[in-house]
Amino acid sequence: MLSILLQQQQGGAMMQMLFLVAIIVVFYFFMIRPQVRKQKQEQQFRNSLEKGAKIVTIGGIHGKIVDVSEKTFMVEIDSNVRVRVEKSAVSADATRALESGK
Repeated sequence: MLSILLQQQQGGAMMQMLFLVAIIVVFYFFMIRPQVRKQKQEQQFRNSLEKGAKIVTIGGIHGKIVDVSEKTFMVEIDSNVRVRVEKSAVSADATRALESGK
């Protein structure tokens, strides 16, 4: 009787471990992995931007890139009005959006 009870407890513990591992696997494939892939795509997008590209920042500022440095862009938002923005603050490439909208 005691051996049957111990086997049932070990089986229950094993099921709990399998359930925990399954939850971790689900989180990885449905939450962590897609987020990492999205971050890589955004980083590639920002690194591919060049001088002359029209962009939109996270704050909604539209402008044209006039200078590119390692971590920032110099963006012209109006005649003789230039601001330096972090590359991470660029949210969209307005050049492609404008070309496809015409």
